[in-house]
Amino acid sequence: MGRTSRKRSTLANRAIAASAALLLGGGGLVAANFYASAHEGWGGDENGPRTQSAGQSVSTIDCPEVVNSIKEIPDDQRLAVDRELATLDSQITTYYQRFADNKERVQSDRTFAQNQILSPLKNERQVVIQRIVSLIDRSAERPQGLEATAPCTLRGDDNDQNNDGDQNNNDQNDGQDDGQNNDGGQDQGQDGGDQNNDGGDGNNDNGDNGGNEDNGGQAGNGPVADDFVEIESIEPNVDDPQQQGDASDGTFTTDCGVNENGLFNSDNLIAAPGVSNGAHHMHDYVGNQANDAFASDDDLANGDTTCNNQGDKSTYYWPVLRVQNGQNEFDADQDGGGNDQNVGEIQTPSEVTMTFVGNPQSKVTAMPKFLRIITGDAKSFTNGDANANASWSCTGFEDRQLKDKYPICPEGSQVVRSFKFQSCWDGQNIDSANHRTHVDFAEEDGSCPNGFQAIPQLVQRIVYDVPPPVFEGDNASVFAVDSFPEQLHKPITDHGDFINVFDEDLMDEMVDCINEGRSCQ
Repeated sequence: MGRTSRKRSTLANRAIAASAALLLGGGGLVAANFYASAHEGWGGDENGPRTQSAGQSVSTIDCPEVVNSIKEIPDDQRLAVDRELATLDSQITTYYQRFADNKERVQSDRTFAQNQILSPLKNERQVVIQRIVSLIDRSAERPQGLEATAPCTLRGDDNDQNNDGDQNNNDQNDGQDDGQNNDGGQDQGQDGGDQNNDGGDGNNDNGDNGGNEDNGGQAGNGPVADDFVEIESIEPNVDDPQQQGDASDGTFTTDCGVNENGLFNSDNLIAAPGVSNGAHHMHDYVGNQANDAFASDDDLANGDTTCNNQGDKSTYYWPVLRVQNGQNEFDADQDGGGNDQNVGEIQTPSEVTMTFVGNPQSKVTAMPKFLRIITGDAKSFTNGDANANASWSCTGFEDRQLKDKYPICPEGSQVVRSFKFQSCWDGQNIDSANHRTHVDFAEEDGSCPNGFQAIPQLVQRIVYDVPPPVFEGDNASVFAVDSFPEQLHKPITDHGDFINVFDEDLMDEMVDCINEGRSCQ
């Protein structure tokens, strides 16, 4: 099968390695001894590290997710608060760059790292957090404890946070997930492969610490060889819930193409409205063509759509997949691309399937117009895997799903990304403070949590014809999703975004089709 990557730009013959060297001072991950426990990292205060455990390597900056500690954002302050939250992401990106550029100093002098990275980053975060507190205080109850989320740490790529139930890596993170998972573990049990990666994930502790320059990842910050596993070595692990008597077992498929139009940007209208480059990585878009950081609901309602059924003007977007093969893209020197350590050829999917399915226990109700849903977590590498539910597999092996590994597919098989979106809605809100708690995943048996009602579940399947990874030699080439720089292109950071802009008649048709057990498109 032929390659399906985008056509190269006029910069196509420029090597990624050169741009990566400019971006990261010629280096990749920082190999350094530092004092930390596996889950704490070091830093966080001016008194130095808390525990001693030499021999680990510093890989990234780990900052608590401030939004997870915010219970409510008043509507009249939401845009301003979201912009401040995006500023926090920009700060981390800036200091990650400083961290990468000064890897030798970080390795030899932890005082330098504290004084030049962690302390100034903490001070800048405090200023922004204080502005957030003041904004919310104008119209709602003043949030408490946000200042405790200002300190960040440097930590190693030990991957332990992906394998246990207590994923928040440092002391100041304790309790920060409460705002994100206050409905009893919203992301559990959605996809057998999301939680049962035995066999592929047991070897997490060694491969990443040697540095990307020796282990793949021409972006300079990942991925590395240990991020990949042969799909044939994974046991089948998908177990769908059984259908009950009142199940809604129909399907509704919408065909919106594979982004043949080449609509890309590094905005995030849901998480960072009004902020250019709010994602710090590039997104593919299908469906609505009016989507950028500044689009209003009216803009979306009046926008063009790539969907065959013109009644679907919804926006569907996800991080692009690139092959880091020594070739640059159009964004090699732009924000979201090379400026944010996302390099290589953007791959156009060979297939994108978007299907809305029902609930195994009950009928579904219509989604409200402009409902926003994010599935997965772009910061799962540092946040932990509580909200990491995107899956990876290969055609012919989709009963084997991976969450924190990229698949190495056998000859004739293609890479598959799968997203299952939340399928329970609180019945009131089209968004929430952390963009998660207004929707939830069903329980393992398919039932919605108390106070939530079943809605059609969006299931996306994205297929790519990409070469298997090669980590050494002149032909080194690896594929990886775009990510925030400090998330190191880890597969666990994959995520998808959806804004419902179905017209009322088509949404009603979808609901009827699913509830009546029909297959429609």
